[in-house]
Amino acid sequence: MNLKKKIITAATLLTVAASSVTSALGGAFMTSAVDTNNDDWLHASGSRLYDKDGNQVWLTGANWFGLNCIEYSPHYLYAGDIDDMLSEVADRGINVIRFPISTELILSWMEGKPYQIGAGGMQASYNPPQDEDDGNGGIIKAGTYGNINKDFVEADGKTLITSDRGFDVILDKCKKYGIKAFIDIHSPHADNSGHNYNLWYGKETKGNADAGMPSVMVTTDIWIDTLVWLADKYKNNDTLIGYDLKNEPHGKGQEGKEAAKWDGSTDENNWAYAATKCADAILDVNPNALIFIEGVEQSLSGAMPGDYWGIADREKNSPYIGAWWGGNFRGAREYPIQPKHGTSQIVYSPHDYGPSVFAQKWFEKDFTEQTLLDDYWYDTWAYLNEEDIAPLLIGEWGGHMDGAENQKWMELLRDYMIKHHINHTFWCLNTNSGDTGGLWAGFSYSINSGTTITWEEKKYALFEKSLWQTNKTGKYIGLDHEIPLGTNGITVTDYYKNYDASEGSNLDSDGSSNPKQPETNPTDATGPVVDFISGDVTKDKKVNVFDSLKLKRMIISSLAAPAATAPHAQPGDVDGDGMISVKDLIILNKFLIGKDVHFKVYSD
Repeated sequence: MNLKKKIITAATLLTVAASSVTSALGGAFMTSAVDTNNDDWLHASGSRLYDKDGNQVWLTGANWFGLNCIEYSPHYLYAGDIDDMLSEVADRGINVIRFPISTELILSWMEGKPYQIGAGGMQASYNPPQDEDDGNGGIIKAGTYGNINKDFVEADGKTLITSDRGFDVILDKCKKYGIKAFIDIHSPHADNSGHNYNLWYGKETKGNADAGMPSVMVTTDIWIDTLVWLADKYKNNDTLIGYDLKNEPHGKGQEGKEAAKWDGSTDENNWAYAATKCADAILDVNPNALIFIEGVEQSLSGAMPGDYWGIADREKNSPYIGAWWGGNFRGAREYPIQPKHGTSQIVYSPHDYGPSVFAQKWFEKDFTEQTLLDDYWYDTWAYLNEEDIAPLLIGEWGGHMDGAENQKWMELLRDYMIKHHINHTFWCLNTNSGDTGGLWAGFSYSINSGTTITWEEKKYALFEKSLWQTNKTGKYIGLDHEIPLGTNGITVTDYYKNYDASEGSNLDSDGSSNPKQPETNPTDATGPVVDFISGDVTKDKKVNVFDSLKLKRMIISSLAAPAATAPHAQPGDVDGDGMISVKDLIILNKFLIGKDVHFKVYSD
């Protein structure tokens, strides 16, 4: 079995530089900050992420759930003030927050019928500085309501605003403290355990009579439309840097069409096909957004000829290879995510957990980093990073501090992510995740002293080593170019200007200065700037195994056609003879195994 339940209570061998494509809140007491530069967008090249200046960055953050739940706001805002909480999160060095949310909630925003923030999900009030007329012949005395989360209430000082306006407040507060954010579609419907649902479609919402929102069956089209609407709405707000398209697509192979699979089909439950389609739709409206794509649970093993998705499982010689929910990227070798927009915004995002969540078979031995790589990590997701195919962000990792095997696993994964430049968001800040616990242990609030957060200090100490920071002075490094990350943090601009050369950061295990994205493109003998090279079949500015796979499929499918004349010949025409054939595949594969091969370079 490969089950994970989270119970929520209350090799790239040749690269060129990837091109960097460069509302007012309705509340009574806050106006949305204007982002004058909108220049903090990120992009990928190989297995690394870079900023607008070609400097490598490292996303090291945590999850904060609640928007996906029936309270429609991050949990624990009923126990603390958002300014106090986010300022401390920034001070603790967390430079990005993954916010789980539901398609249902975004749909209510898109339809102009936003759900109200649940009264049980937030404590919010505004303390009038002086006596005010209540509009009904009475007086609201100064100090009547208190002073917590005041930006989440209307002018009367007590009525909660709608969830869409609340999300604007959250993004503004993140920006204020130098924190970046991305959302994760945790489930189609708003549900405190909605992550248990396999797919991104096929679930009916409960609706919301108070908002005038009826029950709706979430379809693939609705899932895409809501994400596109959100991406368009925030395309000029670089605090919201990206979109995790679906939390943990999963299901056992024998479930057939009811389970998420990863193959070359156009079946609705083919996650690779759906994710590519959704990525392109988002990038149509915001080409700067990062697209985080999770894996599936099972893939076909190839154990016996004729095995197919949906065949009954076998006790021996199983047709399926399992993984954590959202963790399996074996299918990406043959069927990578290749949007028409290219791969510069694609980040693969596996989830990985330890034995306290479920006793997977790779934990049955005295496991080490090497056994985890051999038995699970490498073929499941780590190859994407180690072969420089694409960046990784471990969207969820974490667990209880048991002083034993689970803690050992957390330390091994943490150290591996540091050594291999892997981005990550820890699960989670919340204390109310039943099988993992959180970084927070508890809260108290006083109108005089504000919010006091009690942290799980031992767990934070384990996690803190994986936060992006300078090597000697321990400055936490943010992703914003203007706003430093909390009181002990710095901007990415400050880091590369004043710290990189002198002390470097923990982004590189040897402490050396962080590598800058290549600034020059490969050229042929005459030196023109590359438009494309003849081996770059996928046109993603790289020549790697994906080009070989695509070229092979083109030949097998008899899709080859005469190439145009230079300088606009098809990239698959490696030998330049005007045709795409097996000869081109042979030359390309020679290059991939290290043979000296010359690729023709075309430029405009």
